[in-house]
Amino acid sequence: MNIKILSANPNLYSTKRLVEAAKKRHHHVEVIDHAKCDIVIEKKNPCIYYKGHLIKDTDAIIPRIGASVTFYGTAVVRQFEMMRVFTTTESQALVRSRDKLRSLQVLSRAGLGLPKTVFTNYSRNTEDVIKHVGGAPLIIKLLEGTQGLGVVLAETNNAAESVLEAFNGLQARVIVQEFIKEAGGADIRAFIVDGQVVGAMKRQGKEGEFRSNLHRGGSASIIELTDEEENAAIKAARVMGLGVAGVDMLQSARGPLILEVNSSPGLEGIEAATGKDIAKSIIRYIERSI
Repeated sequence: MNIKILSANPNLYSTKRLVEAAKKRHHHVEVIDHAKCDIVIEKKNPCIYYKGHLIKDTDAIIPRIGASVTFYGTAVVRQFEMMRVFTTTESQALVRSRDKLRSLQVLSRAGLGLPKTVFTNYSRNTEDVIKHVGGAPLIIKLLEGTQGLGVVLAETNNAAESVLEAFNGLQARVIVQEFIKEAGGADIRAFIVDGQVVGAMKRQGKEGEFRSNLHRGGSASIIELTDEEENAAIKAARVMGLGVAGVDMLQSARGPLILEVNSSPGLEGIEAATGKDIAKSIIRYIERSI
């Protein structure tokens, strides 16, 4: 098969691993920068040019779209879909996953456990917002934040009011979530491929850090999910429409709580923690789908 990996940086661990896994299974694979693609829209003849050359005879794409180029990256994925090319992440699912508020609404409608969340239109009534999630400590997140950036733990009601007022003054969209104390600064990342959990790890924030992101110095270890956690992760990926997903959950007294469903989950942390060949699972998903 002829596989294209949409990635801005061919030297990233995830991109290199996908190339390696595709070649091991005797596929032709090429990394192309989606930001440098030109989309040509014409009646019954959608096509894409990359660095001046027409892209032809592509069987599948693996989108690795960064959050900063979601709009254009999604347009490129959509164009490949119009060219009847299989994609491991569909354009609509990519858009849905990047909108944190919409994602939470979709997950809530599906009956999945979530931390209690409040979103307002720059409300000045910060006291009520804080009250809705049970008071401080609480979490304030920028809607566009990634890898733990734009996430604040407000330990007192006064601190929460100050942070909310500051974000509102900057007209920055935020969501406010209850703080799950029993999670102990840790979360679970379940890696889903084609409706199955192919790896799971527990990420622990470094001492004094409530964010468990590996990019922020957290550590990861392999974990065996409970049936409830596994079912929640699989259902979350399914309702978001994602064939490949990283589902982040908190362990709480009322069961697993979904934090986020990531449409371009990194491979480095999960492969290191679990020792599993996640890249191979993604290539095999393509093979089964074509």
